[in-house]
Amino acid sequence: MSNRIEDYALIGDMQTAALVGRDGSVDWLCLPRFDSPAIFAGLLGTEDNGYWKIAPLSGGVSTRRQYQGDSLILESEWETPRGTIRVTDFMPPSDELIGAPAIVRIVEGISGQVPVRSEIRMRFHYGKVVPWVRRHDDGRTVAVAGPDSVWLQSDTDHYGRGMTTYADLTVGPGERHAFVLSWWPSHAQPPLSTDAEEVLQDTQLFWQDWVSRCTYDGPWRDAVVRSLITLKALTYAPTGGIVAAPTTSLPEDVGGVRNWDYRYTWLRDAAMTLSSLVRTGFLEEATAWREWLLRAVAGDPENLQIMYGVGGERRLTEYEADWLPGYEHSSPVRIGNAAAEQFQLDVYGEVVDALHHGRLAGMEGHDNAHQLQLRLMDFLEDNWRKPDEGIWEVRGPRRHFVHSKVMAWVAVDRTIKLLEAGLAEDAAAHLERHLDRLRGVRDEIHHEVCEYGYDAERNTFTQYYGSLELDASLLLIPQVGFLPPDDKRVVGTIEAIQHELTEDGFVRRYPTRGESVGLDGLPGDEGAFLACSFWLADDLAMIGRVEEARELFERLLALRNDLGLLAEEWDPRLGRQVGNFPQAFSHVPLIDTALRLTSLSRAEQRAAQGGSRAASDDDLH
Repeated sequence: MSNRIEDYALIGDMQTAALVGRDGSVDWLCLPRFDSPAIFAGLLGTEDNGYWKIAPLSGGVSTRRQYQGDSLILESEWETPRGTIRVTDFMPPSDELIGAPAIVRIVEGISGQVPVRSEIRMRFHYGKVVPWVRRHDDGRTVAVAGPDSVWLQSDTDHYGRGMTTYADLTVGPGERHAFVLSWWPSHAQPPLSTDAEEVLQDTQLFWQDWVSRCTYDGPWRDAVVRSLITLKALTYAPTGGIVAAPTTSLPEDVGGVRNWDYRYTWLRDAAMTLSSLVRTGFLEEATAWREWLLRAVAGDPENLQIMYGVGGERRLTEYEADWLPGYEHSSPVRIGNAAAEQFQLDVYGEVVDALHHGRLAGMEGHDNAHQLQLRLMDFLEDNWRKPDEGIWEVRGPRRHFVHSKVMAWVAVDRTIKLLEAGLAEDAAAHLERHLDRLRGVRDEIHHEVCEYGYDAERNTFTQYYGSLELDASLLLIPQVGFLPPDDKRVVGTIEAIQHELTEDGFVRRYPTRGESVGLDGLPGDEGAFLACSFWLADDLAMIGRVEEARELFERLLALRNDLGLLAEEWDPRLGRQVGNFPQAFSHVPLIDTALRLTSLSRAEQRAAQGGSRAASDDDLH
């Protein structure tokens, strides 16, 4: 398809999501869940793999588009020689409003008389299966393939031609024509019809109510709220699981093989998302994720996986959809993710730290969560010395990654704080049995990292023990409290990464040349990693280079598309977004950096007014 990654808008219902291009084409939609097979997979192939386009018959891209206020309701307008139309696209939060995933598209005439066409090519199972399409007795169009059916409801007549369903209409001022496409089990009785205008009003109220809970009121409110809405859209409402992104196989290297399926719940990504949500007032979502975690890990916490399905599924078998050519010929297209079988030590730290932040923010205590944390510690005590695949899920050999050890330290440190506060059930018994030992483990990890993960000659921590290479994950060392920001080793690491691991001021995860060739087991290159670039801005602020941090933050905000959305990476050579889209791991640190810079700005204002208290991490909660 012809759209760039940043040309897409996101709409969703907290069960699944769709990408809508500037040309009015829905090129990606999985039904009924984020990780279900796509019925529109044109994003990863051609029109033959499925799409749904509503636009003026004359074609072209929309003249302007925006979300309706603080919502996920998209408005796209076309100005044509015949007049102007607006298309409103949204997905009603299905659990609350209509009970099944659906896309609603409303065509509205603004001026003139504009010929408009709807063309929909449904292809089930990621663009491979042509469904049986027929007209139901009630006038709706239904497409069936195996266990799935899709129902198309409209006040406009449709006709079929060339395995595609069309509707032609001419729209005048004030006229509104609605199209509703909904999923339903093929064996069940037909779903009820949907009143498009009614669910539009309900969806508007839903988003107004949700956003009203946001506690952030700083100078970057629009960017923060849009990121929060995006994170909410990536939440699977029935279970509380949070997907990393709603897409698979959007390339990190256009034309290359670095293409992964992100439609699952990474504990790392979800834990960081939880921390951002609780710090901005959304305890309900954080609590739902904690309950999801307890169910997913239940019965086997010692074999914690790095990711699960949105329902807590453990088996995420990876295969290649070889009938799809891939986005801009970036192949293979992967379904599932073999990284689920990796050992990544850092996730223990992220999960425990997220639970810790939840408690600080006022989440109600939960004895089962405390017990889970203590059982994770039992495992970590015996296994933190092992090498792992690390935060970046390398498909090369396991190594002693410094970030992994630092996050193991975080897990132990936060558990010590839990026990010292007496929050765990039977805390006294745990204090007597565990506290001294855990303090010893914490000290041992800290000493080992500083001994083997630090290059004294260059004054920088390194990617893994004995390595000379850098890694952007080292930027988290001061943020998690492993060392204070003013420690010379921290400052040296920040400056080394800024000097050696940036391109056009944006941060790469790690080198893909030199010693690190083969580290991740993949050929090719990748863009600058947006999360790491936000981490650098955070670190610069922490070491007192606040104006430089603000400048980098503003540059990063400028990389968002016109709707405020970010993919996983930015390719400085091509000047475009790359990777799965939109990416939770990019929007979370955007929120975090905005919180830190806002806190620092307010501390500066207090100081100017005669106050003396400096900003601290407590200001971020």
